[in-house]
Amino acid sequence: MRLNRKLTGIIAGSVAIALVTTGCTKKNEAATTPTTAAPAATSAPAEAGSTAATTEGGAGSESSAPAAGGSGEKYKVAFVPKLQGVPYFEAMNTGGQKAAEELGNVEWLYQGPVAADAAQQADIVRGFIQQGVDTLIVAPNDPDSMAPILQEAKDKGIHVATADTDAPNSVREAFVNQASVEGIGQGLTDALLTAMGGKGKYAIVSCGETAANLNAWIEVQKAYTAEKYPEAEIVDIVYAGEDQGKATELATNLMAANPDLTGLVGECTSSAPGVAEAVRNADKIGTVFTVGLGTPQSMKDYLADGSSSASILWNVENLGYLTAWAGLQLAEGTAFAATNEVSTDLPAVEYDESTKTLLLGPALAITAENVDQFDY
Repeated sequence: MRLNRKLTGIIAGSVAIALVTTGCTKKNEAATTPTTAAPAATSAPAEAGSTAATTEGGAGSESSAPAAGGSGEKYKVAFVPKLQGVPYFEAMNTGGQKAAEELGNVEWLYQGPVAADAAQQADIVRGFIQQGVDTLIVAPNDPDSMAPILQEAKDKGIHVATADTDAPNSVREAFVNQASVEGIGQGLTDALLTAMGGKGKYAIVSCGETAANLNAWIEVQKAYTAEKYPEAEIVDIVYAGEDQGKATELATNLMAANPDLTGLVGECTSSAPGVAEAVRNADKIGTVFTVGLGTPQSMKDYLADGSSSASILWNVENLGYLTAWAGLQLAEGTAFAATNEVSTDLPAVEYDESTKTLLLGPALAITAENVDQFDY
C-alpha cells in the first residue's frame, strides 16, 4: 500500500514536528514487476538480489514540475542503500518504484548489501558503474571510503548523488536529505526529555560508528541537551551496527551498568525497537523511557505498551520518491530550483544550492495515536 499524506504542524517542546494525518491508499495492482538490476557484487552474497521498476512512455521533464506523459529516453537511476531487506530501505524502494511508474522515463534499480558492510556496498556500487547507469545514488555505510568510488563513477560520465546519508567530502552532485539535522536531533531530545520529566541520565544506542547522519544528529543531541536540559546528562554512546538484537543487548548492559539510567535513544531504525525491547524485557516500562528513529510498524507494539514514548522519523516512501526524481533531474541535466514541485505529495521541496541539498521536509512524530496511519 502507498500512502498519500498531508502534513500538519505540531510542536514538540521547542521543535516543530509535522504529523501525517491522512490514511493510505491501495497499491496499484498493475504496478510494474521488478527486474534484474546491477551485476552481482563479487563479495556480496547472492541473496543481496536486486530489483528494478520500469514503466513505458513518459517524456523527460524540462522543469522542476512533475514529468508529463509521452515518449522519450529512459534513464537508469540506481540506488544503493546501506542494507537491503530492512523495512526502512524497502520503503524507500517502494517510493522509488512509484516515482518510476509515475515519471515514465526512469528505470529504477535497487540493490544493497545483506549486512551493513562498507566493502560489500562498494562492490555493488562498482557493479552499477560497470553497468553504466545514468545516475548512481548511494546511502554510504562509510562516507569516506565511498568518496573515491563516487569519483570513479563520475570519471566514467555517471551522475552521482547521496540519499538518506551524505558523503559531504565526495564529488556527489546532490544530497537527498530526509529532514534537517537540527530538527531530528532536537526532536529526539525533546521527545525523550519530555517523557523523563526534563531531567535524568540517558544513553544512546547508535548503529554504524561512521554513519555521517547519525553522528550529526548525536552532536545536536549533545549540544541541545546541555543547553535546554541542564539537569539531564548523556552518560554513554554505544554502537550496534544495523543489528536489532545487538541493540537490545547493549541497552540491557547500559541499564545494568547505570542503575540510575532513566532514558535510552535508539538512533536508527534497528536500534529503536532494540532499546524498547530491552526495557520491556527488564520490566522497566515507566521507569526507563525510550525514543528512537524507528519505522512505524516496527514500533507499533512498543508504542502501545509504553516501552517507547515516540518515534521521530519522516515519510520514508516519499524519501524514495524524491531520490528517484532527483536522479532523473541529474540524468537529464535539469537544474534544481529553489523550490521544486516534485509530485502531488511533494509540492514544494526546497533546494539549498550552497550545500547541494534537497530537503524532504520536517520530521514526523510517530506515537501510539497516529502509528496506524503508516503501513511500513
